[in-house]
Amino acid sequence: MSDIISFGTLQLRFLHSKDDTGGSVDIFEMTLQPNARMPIPHYHDRWDETIYGLSGVSTWTIDGKQSDLGPGESVFIKRGIVHGFTNRSTGPATCLCILSPGVLGPQYFMEMAVLLSAGAPPDPAKMKETMLRYGLVPAPAA
Repeated sequence: MSDIISFGTLQLRFLHSKDDTGGSVDIFEMTLQPNARMPIPHYHDRWDETIYGLSGVSTWTIDGKQSDLGPGESVFIKRGIVHGFTNRSTGPATCLCILSPGVLGPQYFMEMAVLLSAGAPPDPAKMKETMLRYGLVPAPAA
């Protein structure tokens, strides 16, 4: 499971997925290049998410509150809580993401990579449809 999924300024490497854990967890490393961000704040109602900082500093907005996440630090995102992230630093930031239970798997990220690498600006309707199909619910505009 060491294939790297790249799209834009994000790279993911799955260590375990729902497929090899019987649905217990999804675990992946995520590297955010400088200025990387989650363009659409969202929530999920089928899993909780724990993020553990490995290197660099990323900023997580969870339920409207911003937290910088550095090496050795963690944040917990309970299902149903709106969140997003960014890397405002000048270097890459890497974190370990643990989704419990494991219901997402790498397929979502592979589909999003295709949508984001089509050469033209991504179709927001297709991105939203893909997110909803996998259980990520875009947050209403503030």
